[in-house]
Amino acid sequence: MKTRKFWSTIAVAVAASLSLMSCGSDEGSGDASPEPATSSASQAQAISVQVLTPYLASAATKEVIDLFQADGEERGWEVSVVDTAGDMNKLNSAFQDAAAQKPDAIVLGTGDPTQISLGLKAAADAGVPVFAIDAGTADGIVANVTSDNADLGEQSAGALIEAMDGKGAVVMLTHDPHPGVRARAEGAKKVFEDAGIEVLEAKHVEVPGPVEDARASVQDIMSARADEVTGIWGGWDEPALGAVQALEAAGITDVPVVGVDGQDFALAEIEKGGPFVATVKQDWSAIAAKIADLLEAKVVDGEDPETNNFELPGSLITAG
Repeated sequence: MKTRKFWSTIAVAVAASLSLMSCGSDEGSGDASPEPATSSASQAQAISVQVLTPYLASAATKEVIDLFQADGEERGWEVSVVDTAGDMNKLNSAFQDAAAQKPDAIVLGTGDPTQISLGLKAAADAGVPVFAIDAGTADGIVANVTSDNADLGEQSAGALIEAMDGKGAVVMLTHDPHPGVRARAEGAKKVFEDAGIEVLEAKHVEVPGPVEDARASVQDIMSARADEVTGIWGGWDEPALGAVQALEAAGITDVPVVGVDGQDFALAEIEKGGPFVATVKQDWSAIAAKIADLLEAKVVDGEDPETNNFELPGSLITAG
């Protein structure tokens, strides 16, 4: 009887020990291999964006794309940039290639969306939302964020008229394939007409190479019509700089020039007190941040913007 009781006691003790070991093993296993947590923030950081542009050679386009890329990378996004150097056929192809890779979003970095209908269709078919910076609205564009380009044109034209003492005739340096520049030119032209200022010529400026192209054009124009031209309007700062270089090379000091964008080189020229008398600075930081906010709201939350076109104000900068 004593022997049977002894072994019974041993069995109970062993069972209790095994039970405790099992509990300790479960707790240790839980500590060593916690379940991974998935948050909306980590999902947002996984966003992939492809920026496609025909105008990276433009200082203003490069500035705003660089700002957008930096903003996106701070949010944890993967942002890549492709430039087609002014070739719209290549831009269409780039959109189709990007759509096939199915990023979370595509951004058109300036340019005319009506020229890339095939690319936009490819993105729509792939279910990839497309946003635009300083471009235009079109079927397939969720939202475009740009400046109030008509106002930029009006402000710059007004500054040129003031520098011309309210009279004379101007040459306009334009680039109609860009919707923003086209809108600026229209706004400027109306101001000139209302003020009785004659537009002698509207000269298309090639991109890439706007400084060099504008310089050559202004040299030719001034060789033929120097006695008629009293002012030069640039649709953006680079052709305005080309015009200034042409005037200085010819020793012409009494023909003022204005631009648009507010690039550092334009501000430096205005500071010098030469022919470059004014520019209108675009708020590229605000534009880049706005497009990033809209894109994130769409991709992460499925939230559509309240409108498909956002226009931000610009600020006139003169020597005074």
